Amino acid sequence: MSIATLTVPPRRNEARLDGLPVAVIGAGPVGLAAAAELLERGLDVVVLEAGASAATSVRAWGHTRLFSPWEWITDPAAERLLTKTGWAAPDADILPTGHDLVEQYLAPLAATPELSALIRYGHRVEAVSRQGMDRTRSTGRAATPFVLRLSTGDELLARAVIDTSGTYDSPNGLIASGLKPRDADAVAPFLSHALPDVLGAERERFAGRHTLVVGAGHSAANTLLRLADLARDEPGTTISWAIRSDSPVRVFGSDADELEGRAELGSGVHDLVRQGTIALIDTFEIDDVALAPGGAGVRVSGRRAGTPSIVDADIVVQATGFRPDLDPLREIRLSLDEIVEAPRLLAPLIDPNVHSCGTVEPHGIAELTHPEPAFYVAGMKSYGRAPTFLLRTGYEQVRSIAAELAGDHEAARRIELVLPATGVCSTSDLGTGGSCCS
Repeated sequence: MSIATLTVPPRRNEARLDGLPVAVIGAGPVGLAAAAELLERGLDVVVLEAGASAATSVRAWGHTRLFSPWEWITDPAAERLLTKTGWAAPDADILPTGHDLVEQYLAPLAATPELSALIRYGHRVEAVSRQGMDRTRSTGRAATPFVLRLSTGDELLARAVIDTSGTYDSPNGLIASGLKPRDADAVAPFLSHALPDVLGAERERFAGRHTLVVGAGHSAANTLLRLADLARDEPGTTISWAIRSDSPVRVFGSDADELEGRAELGSGVHDLVRQGTIALIDTFEIDDVALAPGGAGVRVSGRRAGTPSIVDADIVVQATGFRPDLDPLREIRLSLDEIVEAPRLLAPLIDPNVHSCGTVEPHGIAELTHPEPAFYVAGMKSYGRAPTFLLRTGYEQVRSIAAELAGDHEAARRIELVLPATGVCSTSDLGTGGSCCS
């Protein structure tokens, strides 16, 4: 079935939404879970994926091991679809890598007969609006179809939209002000996205060089551990770690963390800092990144505890977390928190200025509703700039949204999720960071 068959001419009556699907943006873990939940509710669905296959972003960091075991990273409705194919769930206690997550769960899920017919690969959503209405028009808005403009040049109509496109392609900046380096193009070759494949495909880039990792989240911790492994085998490999806070408590964690993998991740980094393998540069606020003298590497300038400071490095890993790309949603009426850029009612639960806990109170439709009827942001993108997202939280979000769209308002407002405790809850750690992996 082609996209064209899902696009219908404008209709001038109250039934304009009849026969239109719910459009899910993104075929990652939460997007596929959303499709499974919607199908189970008897709703028509189309999934629009920018990449050539499901879980494109997960594949990009597939070498990284998650800190949550299989028990916490599969969706119940998705499992029920997979069971029909003879799929056997992995051992609940095993910590998979991103590649494991794709090969043993997400790729088989996307290949199920029910979902494979609904996913449109190579269809990036460039903009979302209402048919014939920009964000300023109100009369009849809720009964007017959404129109999604696609990279293929087509436009798709939908009765509702769930944006699960994530934030992996929208990293936060290195500079403390949030601005780009003054000479961004010149320094770009010396910067690395979060979670580089240090021990695999990108080994030669890091071997024998000085790497500065910037960020105080679990993405930084994963990279630091792999760089330490590399340094043991490759002479001349050195590691520095810059954070804005005075202590990386959010990374180090505590023995009370119920996710054993996350606790071990933190304790491993802590040991390397104590041993001197990793040079921790705390209270460091970056003002700019420029080419180092001679052009071999970069010079990172800023202030450490208020005193001017400079760090020269061959490579800088930008593990500073992520932010939502909101440009495609400019014609949608969103209610976003001014600080976190998350839905306004969700933001107080996840604001990193207040919370550094790795858990967030389970939530659903009440916290995710925007002024735009039948439009939702779910998954990592719903957390805006906050770094505390877990996959199970995203699955609960889309379960609640699917129930709401199906008219089961009681189920939509019922919380069906209990999350593990982190053992970390401090308001003093306000450094940048990313959260990987659930």
